[in-house]
Amino acid sequence: MDDTADILIIGGGMAGLSAATALADTGARIIVLDKGRGPGGRMAARRVEIGGEPIGFDHGAQYFTARDPAFREAVAEWEAAGVAARWPAAGTEAWVGTPGMNAPIRAMAEALDVRWNTRAERFMRSGAHWRVEAGEQAFTAATVLVAVPAEQAAVLLTDAAPEMATRAAGVSSAPCWAVMAGFDARLDHTADTFRSDSGPVSWAARNSAKPERSGVETWVIHASPQRSRELIDLPKEEVACILLDDFFAATGTAPTMPRHLDAHRWLYAQPEARKGEGPLFDPRLQIGIAGDWLHSPRVEGAWLSGRALAEAVLQERLASTS
Repeated sequence: MDDTADILIIGGGMAGLSAATALADTGARIIVLDKGRGPGGRMAARRVEIGGEPIGFDHGAQYFTARDPAFREAVAEWEAAGVAARWPAAGTEAWVGTPGMNAPIRAMAEALDVRWNTRAERFMRSGAHWRVEAGEQAFTAATVLVAVPAEQAAVLLTDAAPEMATRAAGVSSAPCWAVMAGFDARLDHTADTFRSDSGPVSWAARNSAKPERSGVETWVIHASPQRSRELIDLPKEEVACILLDDFFAATGTAPTMPRHLDAHRWLYAQPEARKGEGPLFDPRLQIGIAGDWLHSPRVEGAWLSGRALAEAVLQERLASTS
């Protein structure tokens, strides 16, 4: 497999794939590296078996909105392709991926050269190009774009682009514990969603009620940033029990023994976005960064940041050839 690219993108989440999609249209050779096992990032969906039946949980981002005209156009294409649908329970402007939250990411990745299970560890100059090391693999590219959480970007960019690393280091993200619970029968909580700006549970959703979901009663519960910090280092089995009890107490739902219970810790769930800053691209270094933390902490913000970075790269290339 060829490990040489015109543009190498580190991060196969929404920002990275948005940039890759726009740049691939130019005919440039694009490679995307991502440490995850498959498409998703913070739009991840997890498949489990409950009673022999495959069930999906959207344990990351719960839904997204589309306000910018360009992103609305992208969402309309996803809807036409059957990988997104409206979810009125979360609001009139809410959308979800179908049949799982990661479906739009998966659809974007299918048209690109994405190397999953590949963690970029560092990159350095190799003549006129960048050499990116990922375990026993090495990739070469003229341009490197970094589209990962700010905390990870700060580490990656320390040697290659110190100024960008400093920008990234100035951003912090709140953690979030997510609980996935499955039950034999429908809970007595009437609404399909629960929100709170105070208390230990900030969000909960009847995952099985989302479009194109089926099977047993399933819920995803997100702890508040404060509660997540309190539980940050506890074993996930203990956290799952604590937060399920928090959910029952917060919603007034009768405590019920789950048939399936698991938890996932998102260390960088909610970034403090540097609103208005936009993506950063250094034409001299041929390094750029993008992400929701450079726009707004939403799926749409990540997509717009990635698209804007791609436009910056294209404009620089056009200027250099004119």
